[in-house]
Amino acid sequence: MPGQSKKDVHFKQMFELKSAGKTYGSMDTSYDSSRQNTLSQDHEEWESYGVSQSSTESRADPHIPQPESTHNTYYSRSDKLTYFRDGRRKIDYVLVCEYSPLGSRSMSSSSHSSNSEKKQVKYENWRTTFMNNLVRAGLHMEKEVIQTVNKKCVNFTKIHAPWPLLCQHAEELNMRAPLQANVSPVLNWSEKLLKSLRIPNVMAQNVPNKPPDYFTGPFKRSKIHKYVGSDNPDTFFSNAERIRIVYEIVSTAVYGEKKKGEVGVDRLVEEGVFLSAFPLHDGSYHVPKDYSESLNPRQVLYEYWARWGRWYKYQPLSHIREYFGEKIAIYFAWLGFYTGWLLPAAIVGLLVFLYGVATMNTNRVAHEICTIGESITMCPLCDKELGCGYWKLSDICGYAKISYLFDHPGTVFYAVFVSFWAVTFLEYWKRKSASLAHYWDVMGFKDEMERPRPEFAARAPFQKINPVTGVNEPSFPKSLRKT
Repeated sequence: MPGQSKKDVHFKQMFELKSAGKTYGSMDTSYDSSRQNTLSQDHEEWESYGVSQSSTESRADPHIPQPESTHNTYYSRSDKLTYFRDGRRKIDYVLVCEYSPLGSRSMSSSSHSSNSEKKQVKYENWRTTFMNNLVRAGLHMEKEVIQTVNKKCVNFTKIHAPWPLLCQHAEELNMRAPLQANVSPVLNWSEKLLKSLRIPNVMAQNVPNKPPDYFTGPFKRSKIHKYVGSDNPDTFFSNAERIRIVYEIVSTAVYGEKKKGEVGVDRLVEEGVFLSAFPLHDGSYHVPKDYSESLNPRQVLYEYWARWGRWYKYQPLSHIREYFGEKIAIYFAWLGFYTGWLLPAAIVGLLVFLYGVATMNTNRVAHEICTIGESITMCPLCDKELGCGYWKLSDICGYAKISYLFDHPGTVFYAVFVSFWAVTFLEYWKRKSASLAHYWDVMGFKDEMERPRPEFAARAPFQKINPVTGVNEPSFPKSLRKT
């Protein structure tokens, strides 16, 4: 309200928020009982974005057993910033927008003739509609406000997906849920070989907090009790699965006219309505010195994978899969497998190169060019009018020696070797990928067809069966298609 006084902002522990060259100011990280009073709250602005007390109420589903209270949920101090103020609801997504305080906006809104002011009004309407639709979808929200150096306020809207909403969209997205533990180990062929030869394996490492693996099946809300871990809603869905579900909601929420393609958070960020939209990592990646408290998944990956000192170690593929999903994990599995297989090709190539260096002086062609080339005069490479003159054959002595290093009898052998190496590498990778797919229980998984963009689907006047895939897809008549 115009005459409403705002609470003072007191900061205890600060950190700078910067992005794309902008400094958003400092944010309180003390996380004590008075945190709710440390940031200025504008309730009228809060409600105008569609976030009110009713937005934090969970919608019950008759097919899903409601979880018990999780007041005793444990998280380390480094992870506290990834939860709402109540310490129980996890932050799944963050929306960032910048706006001027109510007082300054009331002074500048006296004249609406400026295009920039009309644009801001339109953006406010889009933002309000978008937030309202997210609340109607069942998402919980909480706001953090900081003041920047230019006296503007940056609003961080934290989004949480409650348990019933996660279950609903997990079934709609045909996600998979754990049914039974999978205890069959996966060993590298090099690990087996070195173990059989009783040779110490310097590539092995003991990575803590290894995530368990399960046989999975399609998620169904009616069979929720049959899944492993369904009694703990806080950990049943991984962070990657939670982010996927929330992104599906925010990317299909309408903020304007649906037929104009005014759908999704990506376009709002592109239009400048939101400064950014992103999920959060699982706490800090800095590893404590004493290791007294358990490491979060991000700290484990940083300590045992994303460091130069671990370049020769086996990759913790189970941890990568747990944090990023199977698609990213299989990529890094291929990258590590390919890098390892390059080692024999590099060793043979080095031996062939050294053979060329050792036999360089026995090359008859290079020897004759270097010895008798001084007495042989070569014709100009171009017309004399262009500045080209006669030259001695011995001038290319160094080039003849260097070219021999890459064109000698050993290179023929190396070409044959590489052809066999490539075929062998491909077949062994098929075997490795099939082993990982079986271990991760994605053997029956088929690549999802690319879904049409929400903007495209919103504008399409009708749906038509794709003659190639046989799937009913949004389509436009030929008269409206651009050639």
